[in-house]
Amino acid sequence: MSRILVVDDEVHILRITSMWLRRHGYELFEASNGAEALALLDRHDIDLVITDMNMPVMTGLELVKTIREERKKDVPFLLLTARCDQQELAAEMATYGVRLYPKPFVPSRLVADVREILEAQETENVTP
Repeated sequence: MSRILVVDDEVHILRITSMWLRRHGYELFEASNGAEALALLDRHDIDLVITDMNMPVMTGLELVKTIREERKKDVPFLLLTARCDQQELAAEMATYGVRLYPKPFVPSRLVADVREILEAQETENVTP
């Protein structure tokens, strides 16, 4: 069972996202900010992080940078954002291998994209 960490300061988004993913068989961990997310990443093996961009304590971008540069973890990311400058943000996120995901989103589409990301990750890990 794949483990997913969902990070969002909006309780409604956090709960809906987690509910949809649980219904499709994923094990979920939830955090309301980047600091909580880092603590969970220290305690659990996580297969995918879904994080909001604009949060208190630590933005999604700061979380990505901390995990990639300081923690040296190569976990896949989906970055949720309602920002208007999505093209600029997408270009910056591409350097970290992060997929940008616009808000609002359709939960069933998110589940399909999560499945695709995790299947691609499994294929990478199996390929010699």
